[in-house]
Amino acid sequence: MRSRASWTTRRTSLGTAGAVALAVVAGALLAPGSAAGEERSGGSRTARPGGPDAAVQQCGGGSYQAEVWRDGGTWTAVNGDRTVYTGGNFRAAAQSAVDSLTPGRTQQESVVVWHAGSIGGGESIDLPSHTRFEACGAIDVSGTPTAGNAAVRVRGASDVSVPYLSVTGAPYFGVFVRNAADVSFGQLDVRLRSGLGVRIDNHDNRAVPTRNVSIDRVHVEGTSNHGVETYGVDGFTVGTVTARDVGYSGLLLNDTVNAQVGKVDAVNAGTGTGYAAFRMANRNGRVSNGYETNIRVGEVVARGGGRGIFCVSESGGAVIDRVDISGTGSNAILLENCYNVTIAGERGSVAGPGDIRIAARSEFPNSRDITLRNMTVTNSAVNESPCAVNTRVENLELVNSPQNLC
Repeated sequence: MRSRASWTTRRTSLGTAGAVALAVVAGALLAPGSAAGEERSGGSRTARPGGPDAAVQQCGGGSYQAEVWRDGGTWTAVNGDRTVYTGGNFRAAAQSAVDSLTPGRTQQESVVVWHAGSIGGGESIDLPSHTRFEACGAIDVSGTPTAGNAAVRVRGASDVSVPYLSVTGAPYFGVFVRNAADVSFGQLDVRLRSGLGVRIDNHDNRAVPTRNVSIDRVHVEGTSNHGVETYGVDGFTVGTVTARDVGYSGLLLNDTVNAQVGKVDAVNAGTGTGYAAFRMANRNGRVSNGYETNIRVGEVVARGGGRGIFCVSESGGAVIDRVDISGTGSNAILLENCYNVTIAGERGSVAGPGDIRIAARSEFPNSRDITLRNMTVTNSAVNESPCAVNTRVENLELVNSPQNLC
């Protein structure tokens, strides 16, 4: 492994301007180089000025096999002492670095992209199995988006991790995972002009779920669609979803089981629509034709937007510990054809004008085993129509809020 001094000499050969630019972005000299196939370790980094999250200072701090940087208008990708790309195309540089990792590997190898770059809406950076990809600058997506593309895409792969990623622009998806397993994201920052933020599904083969996907923390805003959406997933964990001004739901779980959500914090999610800060749909939480509890949510916070919580179309098996909902344009909470759902198992507050409603449509079995408890309900209402089966209401404090239950 080379010393830091030898790294400085190598970087100086890029030209003074390029070295200065690199140092400004990194905040410190980057990691020393190594022979092909060996790992390099990144140095400590300061946060990018104006960056979305100060934690980005840790990006590239571990070991990696390949890296990508920009010097002026030229992108360079290297793996050890091999230059695998040089030219003006960011996407080509990033993909070349990924493709330079050991073929047929059975353990993760890593790529670090040091600078922000841009790709077209009809392109994706594809991550195969056993890959770690860190993007220390934002990936901006421009041009006409096409279906199935994303700034970063994982399809048919396993053992993939993306500790740091920021996406801007107008993609079809900001991040896309399909028919994959054991995929982990650290800190995602997705600030878009349109498109869907993060989509995780199994729609290449809907008989086999995508399995074991996790996100530590995601901030998503400005989408014309959902913030984060799953469909056909077994095993989904997310720490915090922060959604701001998204077109539809902040977090939407479809046909997903064994999910753990720490917190959904949404402002103006789905304004003017029937979507919600947190929505479950399409038999979400259904396991072996039943609804034993397998969806666990720590807290839902909703301000404005369409709805706060919406459970629909034969979904359930969920416990939401804490709720804090106010000012929604439609129902604060709507539970429609849902089964075994507990709202505010620990505590909660709902402030109108939106009401809390238990409902059902005739094409699905009636709602049943709904529990509402431990909430203060202000300038709202608690309504049940039609009558559900085994509704339980406990410890509600009603302030200027009528209760119309069967």
